[in-house]
Amino acid sequence: MDIFAKIAAGEIPSYKVAENDEFYAFLDINPLVKGHTLVIPRREVDYFFDMDDDELARYQKFAKQVAIAIKKAFPCKKVAQVVLGLEVAHAHIHLIPMQTEGDADFRREKLKLTEEEFKDIAAKIQGAFGA
Repeated sequence: MDIFAKIAAGEIPSYKVAENDEFYAFLDINPLVKGHTLVIPRREVDYFFDMDDDELARYQKFAKQVAIAIKKAFPCKKVAQVVLGLEVAHAHIHLIPMQTEGDADFRREKLKLTEEEFKDIAAKIQGAFGA
């Protein structure tokens, strides 16, 4: 079981913002901006495009719902969707609230947030999810 599957299963703590039977969304612990969230399938699949069309459509629909909640919780111009990353062999979408394209630049310095800040951010997105 990879690290993201363990997070979705609750074996490793995370700052959960949303979930359903198939997908799990949680805060990135090295965020570019406040509200930077990862969305993963619970099923272990390495490559985004290895998912069948129906599963991929449900994944995107769930990610859209999370993005809407992020935008409500952290007003921004847009929520970027970025699919990249070779460091974890588990498909994942980065959702990043942005005022400028620079907010989604992965070369920039990551925020250092306290546990209380992470909890507050997660609570704000959870409160906006499905609202």
